[in-house]
Amino acid sequence: MTDMSDAPAPQPSSSNPRDRRVSHRIGAIAESATLKVDAKAKALKAEGRPVIGFGAGEPDFATPGYIVDVAAEACRDPRNHRYTPAGGLPELKKAIIAKTKRDSGLEVTPAQVLVTNGGKQAIYAAFAAMIDPGDEVIVPAPYWTTYPEAIQLAGGVAVEVLADETQDYKVTVEQLEAARTESTKVLLFVSPSNPTGAVYTSDEIRAIGEWVEEHNLWVLTDEIYEHLVYDGVDTGSMPVLCPYLQDNCVVVNGVAKTYAMTGWRVGWMIGPADLVKAATNLQSHATSNVANVSQRAAIAALEGDLSAVDEMKTAFDRRRKTIVAMLNEIDGVICPTPLGAFYAYPSVKGLLGKEHDGQLIETSADLATYILDKAEVAVVPGEAFGSPGYLRLSYALGDDDLVEGVTRLQKLFA
Repeated sequence: MTDMSDAPAPQPSSSNPRDRRVSHRIGAIAESATLKVDAKAKALKAEGRPVIGFGAGEPDFATPGYIVDVAAEACRDPRNHRYTPAGGLPELKKAIIAKTKRDSGLEVTPAQVLVTNGGKQAIYAAFAAMIDPGDEVIVPAPYWTTYPEAIQLAGGVAVEVLADETQDYKVTVEQLEAARTESTKVLLFVSPSNPTGAVYTSDEIRAIGEWVEEHNLWVLTDEIYEHLVYDGVDTGSMPVLCPYLQDNCVVVNGVAKTYAMTGWRVGWMIGPADLVKAATNLQSHATSNVANVSQRAAIAALEGDLSAVDEMKTAFDRRRKTIVAMLNEIDGVICPTPLGAFYAYPSVKGLLGKEHDGQLIETSADLATYILDKAEVAVVPGEAFGSPGYLRLSYALGDDDLVEGVTRLQKLFA
């Protein structure tokens, strides 16, 4: 069977620190479960197996041609062959500022913007700048796999608050208050959500914002999927809906999902100038500037219109409806309709604790392994997102592969 465990390799115990080959801090970090599943799917494909991968949150579209053209020209410009400011090209910061005002209504200055190597680095830098060892961060679950690891790397403690499908995967103020302690410093807020596709309404965001303000907390809000909202949901950006939070709020975003630019590695964080300065200092030692050609491509993306984005959203919306309908045809699977991003997050509890093809399947991790072995379909188990009993399936793959993949699941569990 294919091993889908994400547990770090054990290390020999020793009282002598020189005998530890890997530090405790790094040894405790698990590999990204989503990337691990995607890598396994690609490896099996390379062996000639017809694996269909629902693992990676990556649009199947090519980066729009006008962006690629700008990048090609940037390669020939000697300006881009040199070091540039660690915090980002001034031209890109200007484009981020204009884009942020256009799309969410938030007005910021260049001193409030840090350009990072993708959204992941923005998240890591933000937590590193915000929290000290022992500070607690409330993390609504199901959560994207990177959040708890970034918090742990910064010395913080992730406090999970679970919201299941009965509450549309959205936490309530009452749940947040029950999780708050004297050590709580930050609330992580994600809407639209990876992995569930949940989207908080404007009223729900305002209620949570009021709670954050009442308790003088920080909030990190991840808006990477801001353009992928369906069915006319009334939603918005927390620092816009709750302007009193702007001095204690960090916004994380990037070009990866909106413009099909996952491999270009351009993200950013927006926050109070003092915090952004601290994060910029960290980046100056960690990576220096983001690749200049990628930054030039990002400028083109942000300054262009949203027509390519709208085309992708139309395709995602079509696939969203297809995958939800097909998954709900499987006995034992319950799949709520996601209102954002490009993920379905069905409950598979009805398939657990049973024998399938003579094999007892007790957990969703077991189920994901079974599905990969028997149906050659790669999915990510809910254990990776802090909520066993579920699977995450990205519908950012092609329509034909999506239908074929879910049809295999239907046949497997018929």
